[in-house]
Amino acid sequence: MRSAEPVRTGAPRWEITLPSRPGRLPGVAMAGFGDRANEFPDLALVPHPAVTVLFDLGDQPFVVEDGCGSQQRERVVAGLAPKRARGRGLARSSECLQLRLSPMVAHAVLGASSELGGTVVALDDLWGREAVRTQERLRAARSWEDRFAIAEAALARRADAGRAVDPEVIFSWGQMVAGRGRVRIDRLVTEIGWSRKRLWSRFRAQVGLTPKRAAQLIRFHHAAHRLAAGHSAALVAAESGYADQSHLHRDVVAFAGMTPTAVAVSPFLAVDDVAWPDQRRGAPTPATPPPGRSRRPVT
Repeated sequence: MRSAEPVRTGAPRWEITLPSRPGRLPGVAMAGFGDRANEFPDLALVPHPAVTVLFDLGDQPFVVEDGCGSQQRERVVAGLAPKRARGRGLARSSECLQLRLSPMVAHAVLGASSELGGTVVALDDLWGREAVRTQERLRAARSWEDRFAIAEAALARRADAGRAVDPEVIFSWGQMVAGRGRVRIDRLVTEIGWSRKRLWSRFRAQVGLTPKRAAQLIRFHHAAHRLAAGHSAALVAAESGYADQSHLHRDVVAFAGMTPTAVAVSPFLAVDDVAWPDQRRGAPTPATPPPGRSRRPVT
C-alpha cells in the first residue's frame, strides 16, 4: 500500500492512503483520508468531473451539504457539480474513504445519473441496507488495503447488475475529457450520428448533466488546478479556452462559489493531485468510438 506523507497547505494536514495496485474497475479511484490534526471543521468542496461517494469511518459523523440546503452524513454521494458544497464537522471525524467514479461507472453502480446532477444525496437512498452493511464492513476492516478491497467488491457487484451506458455517450464524454472541455457539441453530434436533441436527452439521463454543462465542468476542473499550481488567472483563461479573464472568473464563481484567487489557495485542491494523480485532466473514461464510426482526433 502506498501511503503519502501528510500534505501541508499552510497549517492544515491530511494523511492520504492510496491503493497499492490498480483497481479492477476502470473509471474508479479510491483514497483513504485521515485528519489526525483535526484542522478542517469547515471545508469548501471544489467540483470535479466525477461522482463522489464518501464513507465516514470516524468517531462522529461529518455533514456534507450543498447550496440548496440538502445535508447528508456518514454515507454520502455527491453528484457532478453540486452547488456550493461544503464538508462540516470534519475535525471530529478522523478517517473517511472516498471513491471517485466516472459518470459511466456511476450510472451502473449507483442506479442513478440525472437524479444526481448538482446534488448531494444519501447513499442509503440508492443502495438501501447495502450502504449500511458496506460501511460496517469498512469500519471492521483491519487495514486500508482491506477497505479498498471491500469497496471494490461492492462496486463490482453493482456494476455486473447495473445499467449500460450508450457507446455514443461514452464516446462523447471521452472526447470532452481528452479535449479538456474544449469540444464543440455540434461536432460530437455529427461524429456519432445522433440528432442534437437525442444526444442532449441521452447524455443528461446517463451522465447527470447536459453535454454543454459537462464540458464546462471539465474545462473548469483543468483551469482550477492550473490556478492552484500558481499560474495567473490571465494565463489560465487564455490557455483554457475562456473568452477572457472575466469569463474565467464567472465560471469559477458559478462552479466553486468562490473567486479564482480563493480557488488557487483552496486546501481541497492542495491535496487533490496527491489523492487523485490520474484525474487531473478529468474523470478517466475510455474514449472508444461508437460502433461503425471512426474517431477523429480532438484538436
